[in-house]
Amino acid sequence: MDRRKSREKTTAKDASTVETLPPPQISASEAFMVNLVCVFGLAVAFSIANKGYSFALVSDPSPTLFFIWIIQLPIVILLFSRYRQNPQRCTYLRAVGRGMLGVPVGALLNSLGAIALGAPVTFQYFPKTVNWSLMMSLLTIVPPSCVLGSSWADWRRIFAQTKASGSVEYLICLPAHGAVIGGWFGAWPMPLDWERPWQEWPISVSYGAIAGYLVGVVASCGFVLAHGRSQRVKRD
Repeated sequence: MDRRKSREKTTAKDASTVETLPPPQISASEAFMVNLVCVFGLAVAFSIANKGYSFALVSDPSPTLFFIWIIQLPIVILLFSRYRQNPQRCTYLRAVGRGMLGVPVGALLNSLGAIALGAPVTFQYFPKTVNWSLMMSLLTIVPPSCVLGSSWADWRRIFAQTKASGSVEYLICLPAHGAVIGGWFGAWPMPLDWERPWQEWPISVSYGAIAGYLVGVVASCGFVLAHGRSQRVKRD
């Protein structure tokens, strides 16, 4: 009887250890490469849309945004699925599946948020809103979906409390916050009576979101570098 209780306590202890594994850690150089690949994907998307099909975000927002999210989708999901939490319990394919599920969920959340803040809901703007929401989903929701899955405590800690505690969490937290804040600032010129074509939905918001995302990418590299140095100081 005592042996059975001891075995049960050991099993419970092992299970709790698995559940409370620290967030995955990567080096500053690897974090830089992850961000570089993501930014390179954005550049390729703009290049293909512009040079290959003569699309521009100002004149052709919907197809340009389509190229952005369709090219970023495999890059983001395949990259961030490598840094999933609890890899002993979550396979790479499962993390990829979580990322795929995060695409429509994130698009829905972003579209509802945009509509609540005044985005037009007429049929004329529907394709633009859909493609913008899918792009925003890949910049904000999909990376943490691959890494964190359905761990609500981690989502709340990273995004509601902004308490990232590791290099990978900086990579998913700061660019996402940057994209949302940048999109919010990008919406400011829309109601002004300047009568410029880039004031239409979702052109200025997209520029703002991408600019904010890039700022977040640079900031995340800095935070990862500082985190690595602090960890080395603690070890010494």
